[in-house]
Amino acid sequence: MKALYFDGTKLDLLEDYQIPNSKETLVKVKLAGICGTDLEILKGYASFVGVPGHEFVGVVESSSNKDIIGKKVVGEINAVCGKCNFCLNGLERHCPNRTVLGILKRDGAFSQYLILPEKNLHVIPDSITDEQAVFVEPLAAAFEIVEQIHVEPNWKIAVVGDGRLGQLICKVLRLYYHDITCFGKHDRKMAMLQKLQIKTKSKIDSEDEYNYDLVVEATGHQSGFLNTLKLVKPRGTIVLKSTITSHDKLDLTDAVVNEVTIVGSRCGPFKPAINALSTGKVSVDELIDATYPLEKFKDAFEHAAKPGVLKVLLKP
Repeated sequence: MKALYFDGTKLDLLEDYQIPNSKETLVKVKLAGICGTDLEILKGYASFVGVPGHEFVGVVESSSNKDIIGKKVVGEINAVCGKCNFCLNGLERHCPNRTVLGILKRDGAFSQYLILPEKNLHVIPDSITDEQAVFVEPLAAAFEIVEQIHVEPNWKIAVVGDGRLGQLICKVLRLYYHDITCFGKHDRKMAMLQKLQIKTKSKIDSEDEYNYDLVVEATGHQSGFLNTLKLVKPRGTIVLKSTITSHDKLDLTDAVVNEVTIVGSRCGPFKPAINALSTGKVSVDELIDATYPLEKFKDAFEHAAKPGVLKVLLKP
């Protein structure tokens, strides 16, 4: 099969990569999305070697569950042991023995086929297009914020970053809360949020400093984290969504002095994400900028890395 393989230094298209041979469910990939984590992997994040990619939609080719063969599916990316204390106590995503699709010891979605445990897969209703289904995994990550944090109705919320993930986070938070401000850099992206009645700002003014109860970092850059420290109130909460490869030392003095709660936030629940897409509560069609065949992967990654670009898809 065709697959994009990262050897730790460069990404190449292999024409004869072996189709996975496993007792797990085999999925033929229809579309896969390039996200910030994929771009960071090419810079050395997680020391990953293999086939990257974890946002996908596909069709089940073979499975021990005959009922899902031929079904359109998306998949949760953490494959866990099911036996350790974390798994037995409901913390499967933190299983120390886990593999993670396209990120940790498991080939991912930038290929014609992938494998995942059958329990990881979710059948997608026909009302959701292939393009929309690619967003289930990152949209679930946005829903994780409301799963983790109890937000009071009167809280002021800031989202730092107007890109791929920042857009989804704003869309999800807008379902529950009203006082949301996104700090971004791109007129086009901020205009999209303004249509949702989300306030936008291109810079932090003195009136913004130490003024927000909850601040979500979604820039993918070290500077974004530093900006959250400028925005959050004393004893406020910061949620970190970016996976950032940084070789610089971060000054956390403000976090200590202001007694800030810092919450790491990663994967999230798929069911509310699928429901939001199927009911139209969250729209993602406007977030797709381009679709490339796998053979044009260099163009696709260059496009995805450009400032101002939203979602770029690969079609194996």
